[in-house]
Amino acid sequence: MSKRAPLNIAAFITEVAQLRPHEPAIIYPSGRGDIAGRAYSQISFAELETDTNNIASGLLHTGLVRGDSCALMVKPSLDFFALIFALFKAGIVPVLIDPGIGLKPLKQCLERVEPRGFIGIGLAHVARILAGWARSSIEINITVGRQLFWGGTSLEALRRHGQDSAAFVAIEPEQDETAAILFTSGSTGLPKGVVYTHEIFVEQVNMIRDMFHIEPGEVDLPTFPLFSLFDPALGMTAVIPDMDARYPAKVDPNMVYALIKEFKVSNMFGSPGLLNTLSRDASERGMKAPGLKRVISAGAPTLPDTLQRMKEWLNDGVEVFTPYGATECMPICIIGSSEVLASRRLTEAGKGICVGKPFQGVDIEIIAVSNEVIKKLAQASQLTTGEIGEIAVHGPTVTAEYFANEEATRLAKMHDDQGRLYHRMGDVGYLDEDGRLWYCGRIAHIVDTDDQRIYTEPCEGIFNAHKDVFRSALVGIGPPGSARPVICVELEGKTSSGNWSAIQDELSLLAKAHKQSAQIEDFLLHPSFPVDIRHNAKIDRVKLGHWAGNKIR
Repeated sequence: MSKRAPLNIAAFITEVAQLRPHEPAIIYPSGRGDIAGRAYSQISFAELETDTNNIASGLLHTGLVRGDSCALMVKPSLDFFALIFALFKAGIVPVLIDPGIGLKPLKQCLERVEPRGFIGIGLAHVARILAGWARSSIEINITVGRQLFWGGTSLEALRRHGQDSAAFVAIEPEQDETAAILFTSGSTGLPKGVVYTHEIFVEQVNMIRDMFHIEPGEVDLPTFPLFSLFDPALGMTAVIPDMDARYPAKVDPNMVYALIKEFKVSNMFGSPGLLNTLSRDASERGMKAPGLKRVISAGAPTLPDTLQRMKEWLNDGVEVFTPYGATECMPICIIGSSEVLASRRLTEAGKGICVGKPFQGVDIEIIAVSNEVIKKLAQASQLTTGEIGEIAVHGPTVTAEYFANEEATRLAKMHDDQGRLYHRMGDVGYLDEDGRLWYCGRIAHIVDTDDQRIYTEPCEGIFNAHKDVFRSALVGIGPPGSARPVICVELEGKTSSGNWSAIQDELSLLAKAHKQSAQIEDFLLHPSFPVDIRHNAKIDRVKLGHWAGNKIR
């Protein structure tokens, strides 16, 4: 497949359909069967091209026009794939919102975007009506599945109309034309709508292909819906797993094993929470994963113990890649599990988490932490090698704005003297002498005591090294600037809470052995940390901090 970048991200499907029309594009659950209890069907690239054209034509027939925004609330499925690429082809902007953020935040996000269209399964339409989502802006409703009292039209009606219409031609986007608006469940505050252009999607596809040496004809098992969107564009077959994408950590390992074996999966994307569940099961059962060429994990740092178990599950030489990035600019850096494990001792000594070197074309600056708007990079205090500060990134996938949120855009974006755009990550870290980035946590999670600034990841790495600790979390109790640092601890599953007193004494000794943790005297045992709904891996430190504050008066 040519590496010439088409302007419309959906044009990749057209290209693959011409080169390899009969190869499967999507393999999806379709009822009961003998593959971990499910049957699977498939659609070829040529069939996907036709289906997306038909739906795109049908979308325009409803009255939606190029530039309209349309909320999309459909479960990972063939219909999800077909709809989103049809929207791209028609120039209609899909609005994607994690349903797990809660009904009130979801309503706020929709009211900010004011979508003209709403595409969803029946339950989404019921929720839309009962909660009054974007009642004043939504004019066109499309139902995936059974259509009831809410009116509108159905996805099948769109398909039928498209079959009867003339051949559809996808739009050629204007420069910087919006392709999608992505609301994701971050670790702090109300989700912000990240504006994606077609150019950014295309750049991401090319960067991912080149970095991971993905070949046409590979088979991917994407356990995170948004990552699965890259598969058809990369010429990969996507195998849609039968799982609840809201709870990846609750994945059924037997289903994963069966899909890898049945469809000869070569690539898998999984959140740290999913990899933890899978690797524990594989380790206990002595399972191996023949055929996988690589595993990619993102969304939060993957713990070294998880990577070690994954290494034992995978064939020799197969890496778990943990790219660093954010919805606003992804990917930024890349590192493999071998290098992470090689740097493990430094992490356990309080140096943070190594996330590797930047992708080609990506520049990283470390600036002094500030909560103020910085219009120009030159106005910031730029730090040197080894100094911890806010991570600022320039690159081909840096997004320019948040939708209808000028304040957040001003706080997150700045330019250098050449006019190049930088995104302020809201993360802290530092660059080492080899040009590698070390991640030290979120700015919002820094704990400032009377005389010390403590960063989450360097501090937690010290306590995570304890054999009975699954993970730890630093929180601050009390007012900013004079907070009391507290370490919350979640034990390994096989460790009895009856041993907590002895473990606590050992953690106290670990704390005193390192400068950044020497002030910590309080350790609290927590049964199971609250985590984000998207990856089941980012610790909800706000909620955990409230819990700790109630424990320590």
